[in-house]
Amino acid sequence: MGLRDQVDWRFRVALIVAHETGHRIGAIRQLQWSDIDFIGGNIRWRAEHEKTGYEHVTPMTTDAGAALEEARRRTPGIGDAPIFPADTNPGRSVDRFLPRKWWERAEKLAGLASKRGRGWHSLRRKFATDLMHKPLKVLCQLGGWKSPETLLECYQQPSEEQMREVLAGRRRASGEAE
Repeated sequence: MGLRDQVDWRFRVALIVAHETGHRIGAIRQLQWSDIDFIGGNIRWRAEHEKTGYEHVTPMTTDAGAALEEARRRTPGIGDAPIFPADTNPGRSVDRFLPRKWWERAEKLAGLASKRGRGWHSLRRKFATDLMHKPLKVLCQLGGWKSPETLLECYQQPSEEQMREVLAGRRRASGEAE
């Protein structure tokens, strides 16, 4: 049995959606089929499931679309049916504790020690950092940040490599590029 078969399919789908959208697991686990527009390639994030209460729509990447297609094959719901159904009640979304258990199981299977700061929210920070060179307003819309202050203060983390790259392209005092 491969690693893929040892983790819940919902974990794999949620992991890809989290990586590709930068959204919180709380909003992801409560997505419903009516929030997904496969034809238009969009995801609607409902205000009642967003920590900030910010309803918005974002484009869906190819990888997120493929993961959601996998979910649709496994749980072919329509309308307000949950994409990540609970085991005991398929009409409801998984509870807020189950995604953490999925993460811990995946860490154990990968032979990783649990580490503070690693978890679902680390994917949100990674999304913000990976795209920090993009327009701030666009990034805020994509990740569901209401304001850029939170994004800048809490999420984006410049790397040494990025700082060196910026300095390398800077003009020297003599007017020449380094």
